[in-house]
Amino acid sequence: MTTTTAIADCLAHHDGSPLYVSDPAPQLGDKMEIFVRTARAAGAQRVHVRSIVDGEPSFAEAQIDRVDGEETWWRASVEVTTTELSYRFLLETPTGNVWLNAGGLSRREIPDTVDFRIVTHPAPPSWAEGAVIYQIFPDRFARSAHHPTGPLPDWAVPAAWDDPIPYGTPAGTRQIYGGTLWGVAERLDYLHSLGVDALYLTPFFPARSNHRYDACDFDRVDPLLGGGAALRHLTAQAHRRGMRVLGDITLNHTGDAHPWFRRGQADPASTEAGFYYFGEDRSQYASFFGVPSLPKLDHTSPELRRRLYEGRGSVVARYIEEFGLDGWRVDVAQSAGRHGAIDLNAEMARRTRGTMRAVAPESLLLAEHPFDASSSLHGDGWHGTMAYAGFARPLWYWLGGQDVSELWGVPGPMPRYGGADMAAVMRDFAALIPWRSVTHNLTLLDSHDTPRFRSMAGRDHHHLGVALLMTLPGLPMVFAGDEVGVEGVHSEDGRRPFPWDEAAWDRATLELFRALIALRRRHPALRSGGLRWLHCADDVVLYERALPDETLLVQVSRAAHTPLAAPLAAENLLGGPDLAPGAAMPADGPAFHIWRTARP
Repeated sequence: MTTTTAIADCLAHHDGSPLYVSDPAPQLGDKMEIFVRTARAAGAQRVHVRSIVDGEPSFAEAQIDRVDGEETWWRASVEVTTTELSYRFLLETPTGNVWLNAGGLSRREIPDTVDFRIVTHPAPPSWAEGAVIYQIFPDRFARSAHHPTGPLPDWAVPAAWDDPIPYGTPAGTRQIYGGTLWGVAERLDYLHSLGVDALYLTPFFPARSNHRYDACDFDRVDPLLGGGAALRHLTAQAHRRGMRVLGDITLNHTGDAHPWFRRGQADPASTEAGFYYFGEDRSQYASFFGVPSLPKLDHTSPELRRRLYEGRGSVVARYIEEFGLDGWRVDVAQSAGRHGAIDLNAEMARRTRGTMRAVAPESLLLAEHPFDASSSLHGDGWHGTMAYAGFARPLWYWLGGQDVSELWGVPGPMPRYGGADMAAVMRDFAALIPWRSVTHNLTLLDSHDTPRFRSMAGRDHHHLGVALLMTLPGLPMVFAGDEVGVEGVHSEDGRRPFPWDEAAWDRATLELFRALIALRRRHPALRSGGLRWLHCADDVVLYERALPDETLLVQVSRAAHTPLAAPLAAENLLGGPDLAPGAAMPADGPAFHIWRTARP
């Protein structure tokens, strides 16, 4: 696609960040001040806020709060009358009324689907705001120097640390490289120096694969990874360094070697027979994606819910209380609790979160969801999901270009986007959910389920992807090894062991990660500020991240382009010179630049 446009955020803008909302975490019945900014060119003479009260539209006129150069800031008071307050703005102009909601400006009557939303459900844990998450595939991160592993099970294929991965073959999921949770603990100082806030471990339960999403036991930590002692040691050592640890659990399925499944299949009268969707011929049963080794769980069973995620004795609660986990990521959350006419997905999310809030109010609940997750992000279930559709894929389509042997989630060749296409897709998905969910979605360039972004984009565009990852809203996730240049052309190939021989590291990429993570720590606007797209063209995007006392400008260019005029005086933070008002901004590419403006 080839698109060049200036996004209408420049004419009028509002989002749910503290710059525009007096209390991003209100209680039911609170009154809050909300603000909207309009450019002189928008022609707004009066502004109204329309909220929905008991199903009926209610209008409140906004007052001028201040005039700032070419912009007018309007303020209105709104009462929070429901757990999910839906609102939009009406701008009266000389040429007619204009609506502003999260989808942008429109002169036409528009549905409520993308109105702004504020939710009153308990807020995510305070430590998670803007946190940098580091994903670890335990078998591939680090062997322990002090705790050797025992003998391998029959299904496993032993591998040396530098052996290639035979991706696309049965051995691809059976190779064991010998990484353990002890090994992760021994490398925490490296992760602390990188600036990581939390570790996300892919499953640590016993299984019959190296990825362990086919759990055959939820009651213990896999001895191959060091067992329960290693997990307790890891969480304790991480906490000493101010880092959190998240586990990974499959609420959608187990492995076919799990005792629940074997008991349920063998005995139709057993309690566990109600945990799965068996046919009359008990060799037939529902499974995830039609894979027989991943039998699907039936959440209509009260006993399944009790054992797995409901209440203090459940698996979800136990590993938080007994092993020190700080939260969970839920695998294939889009499918869990759903089968034919049965849809208990939202209820499952609420119950899981309720359990976690009861045992650890500051625990974080994230979920995998590769598609449109908006129906799952109303604020009462998952705190956020992995933003494949609203972040990763549009970014791939703008910066990708290398041939890879697999593009996870989308058949056919990789689409080609201009910068405006990327920004529009990101905005479309963000408009469907409360701002709080936008800021707590897990943003990512790649994961253990995708090729490595560096193999899709090449080194120069890899650096641009890192800049976008660290400067756009969300919880940026780094898949272990991305920061030193690990590649992989297939999801299994991307799970290469971490290269601890520093001679193999791309030092420039490592230092870039460190610099950008450090910048996030120093500048709160990058962690919790609003987002305003200022200009988007084929080869360049320019956006603003802002809080009441800080405004940053970010320009990312995939190629050289016509220079833009600086909107304000700005101090260089990374990648470019200081800016004078109206001066030409850098037009090189591939490149990125970050500035702090002279005023909010």
